[in-house]
Parts: sequence; structure tokens; C-alpha cells
Amino acid sequence: MKTDIDIHNHCHFSFDLWLTLIKSHPEFKTKRVELFSSFFNVDKPVDEVAKTVKYYDDLCNTINEVTGGNIDTFEIYLMILGSLDVDIKQISKEKLEEFYLKSEGLFLEYKPVIIFENIKEFFDQIKNQGKTVNILSNTGFIKGKTMRKFLIQEELDQYIDFHIYSDEINISKPNPLIFQEVKNNLKDQELPMHRVLHIGDNPLADYKGAMDFGFSAHLLKH
Repeated sequence: MKTDIDIHNHCHFSFDLWLTLIKSHPEFKTKRVELFSSFFNVDKPVDEVAKTVKYYDDLCNTINEVTGGNIDTFEIYLMILGSLDVDIKQISKEKLEEFYLKSEGLFLEYKPVIIFENIKEFFDQIKNQGKTVNILSNTGFIKGKTMRKFLIQEELDQYIDFHIYSDEINISKPNPLIFQEVKNNLKDQELPMHRVLHIGDNPLADYKGAMDFGFSAHLLKH
């Protein structure tokens, strides 16, 4: 992916994460499905579990984009389990938290692949001009707190002035309130809106969401 992003006419850069900076490790989703099946004693073939997980992941992501809200990770787990005929009344919040911790461990072991070429050089270029950067990401199975751990591990966190994750504020892109959150966090509150550039891969959530709010936007095509 080449970075034909206009640094010079913008002063603040807002980055989506998934399929913009990173993508899943090729083995992670399979490993997570195996963990999910064994942890919750799901009595279904693993490929059926994988299909169900993908279905609810996509569905909840779309619902979040349409409503602008955020379906909780644990709610997604329970929807999946319910549709796989697991008695969800028997599952405690502690059990869900325990699974999340195990899946976080798996995520940080089979960690995402960075797809944005020369990302550190690109961030250096931005920071050397005294400009600022944030992450703005809708989350599903992977919460913002886990993404922060990953970005620290990858030594990318040092470039990020602030992070905004949908699970932490219960708002998802393209809801204008999430872009307002970016504006509220800017060091320079006088900065004209068009000098803020949001970069992402999703035409609706990233490009249209940012443009409708009044920011500039750059749609990445892989």
C-alpha cells in the first residue's frame, strides 16, 4: 500500500486501525474459534462455530454503523452462544471476562500484521512537522484496552496523541459524535476542521463519516 496521503495541508491525522494500519494474523481467528468452542463447551462442529462467529461479527459491526451505537463484546459472545444452542442463562459475567482475558492472550500471541507500509517512518514524518495523530476505531471482539497493549508492544503508541475506541465511549463511526470526540481532544481547538484528515478503509464509516462531520478524509484502497 502506498502512502499518497497529503501531509502538508493537514495538521492532525486520525487513523482507523483495522484494514487501515493492521489486519488479523492469518491463524488468529481459527485459534479463537477453537478456544471459544472448548471454553464454552460448544457441542457443534468447529466450522459451524466459525460461520456463526463471522455472521455475528459482521452483523454487529453493521448494526453499530447503522445505529451509531456500540454492541458490547460480551453481548456478541452471548448472541453467538445462544444461536449455537448453549444455555446462556448458565453463563456468568465472570466466565465471559475469563474468556476475554484468554482471547486477549491469544490475540497478543497471534498478533495483527501491520499492512501500512513504513508506518513508523510515516508517523515520524508527521511528528517531525509538529503535527498530531490519533487512533479512531470501531471495536467488536477486540476491545480498545487490548488494542492499546498491542500498539505499545509494536512501539507505535509513542506516536499516538490520543486513542478513541467505540467500546469505550459507546459510539461507533460514522456517528458524528465520535468525530466530535476527535475534535474535543485536539490540542489546538482553533484548528479549522478541514485541516484534520481522517484516514480509513471503510467508505461509509471512515470516508463519509469524516466528510459529513466536516473533516477531510482519505479512503485507503488495498
